[in-house]
Amino acid sequence: MADTTSFFTDGAAYERMMGRWSQAAGEIFLDWLALPPGLRWADIGCGTGAFTELLCDRCSPAAVSAIDPSEDQIAFARTKPVAKHVTFQMGDAQALPFAAGEFDAAAMALVITFIPDPAKAVSEMKRVVKPGGMLGTYMWDFVGGGFTQHPIAAAIEAAGGAVPPLPGQVNATRANLQRFFTAAGLDDVATRTLDIEVSYPDFESYWSAQTALANSTVQHIRKMTPSDVERVKAHLREHLPKDRTGRIAYKAWANAVKGRVPA
Repeated sequence: MADTTSFFTDGAAYERMMGRWSQAAGEIFLDWLALPPGLRWADIGCGTGAFTELLCDRCSPAAVSAIDPSEDQIAFARTKPVAKHVTFQMGDAQALPFAAGEFDAAAMALVITFIPDPAKAVSEMKRVVKPGGMLGTYMWDFVGGGFTQHPIAAAIEAAGGAVPPLPGQVNATRANLQRFFTAAGLDDVATRTLDIEVSYPDFESYWSAQTALANSTVQHIRKMTPSDVERVKAHLREHLPKDRTGRIAYKAWANAVKGRVPA
């Protein structure tokens, strides 16, 4: 996978910024897969285990093997109660440490933009899932403005800055997700968007959570002058949608794809 050292060295910060939004999209994703209980699952790029928890809660799997390239994320995931039922280990999506046909299903949640060779990762997912089994992935729609941090990026631009795009963010368009799955020779390939609401009780809760993780957006903010940071905050206070109670609430969405291994 890509070098995400500066992104994913703090599991707790990642959970604060992304955990519940990953799960909100993941709930829709798993309902869409509509798979029966008792399956053997591979969770590719499990991170802190937010999606892994959801998978165990909603799908009653017989077994789950979860991998991630970040030692810090795996260490954090192993502190969760779900670790009693999941095998967490370090691993590369482009060279999965599993045997051919070892699983009934495989999922990759919010990962594909960080993988240098997405086609190889999809090929590997297909290899480790048995004939007739299903695999799927979803990722925030960066290109279409669906990322949960899109309002902050827009505020930075309004303050005269610019957040550089992730090198692989174009891989998360619906067209490209479909292309990866079709090129891998999967059957019944389908795509959809996963629409969620991002909400916080007040601005301080929003700012604290959204700037906790040192990803590329937050790294940009940390290099800004105090006056420019205040300009970003002022833009957000003015433009973030709020209800009558002051609760912040806005839409975010991910693109998803699924397909079956030919029988």
